[in-house]
Amino acid sequence: QVQLVESGGGLVQAGGSLRVSCAASGRTFSACAMGWFRQAPGKEREFVAAISRNGGSTSYADSVKGRFTISRDNAKNTVYLQMNGLKPDDTAVYYCAADFQPSPIFVLTTVSEYHYWGQGTQVTVSS
Repeated sequence: QVQLVESGGGLVQAGGSLRVSCAASGRTFSACAMGWFRQAPGKEREFVAAISRNGGSTSYADSVKGRFTISRDNAKNTVYLQMNGLKPDDTAVYYCAADFQPSPIFVLTTVSEYHYWGQGTQVTVSS
């Protein structure tokens, strides 16, 4: 069982930056591949970024590539999403996700691959 708690959301102007964090409970964080997803009102939850267990592999949605960076600190049981160059279209609830992954290098990029989810944190980008 993994419990996830996101933090760091808020209101920012277009072009600004924000970092959201996700703290995981338990001693199993290093055994989990991690991901960030987002969901805007009236839209489906969509993939944003993912990172492998060892942090050596990452994947990004085309819409955020070059602007967002995912990272993890296994000693702190925390995964981060640094968001730069924010746009109004980035406005959404951002969710952290985790799932156990035997391989240390694989990333998981779809909603159905993750069994554990946080409660979400709101990110609002004003124009």
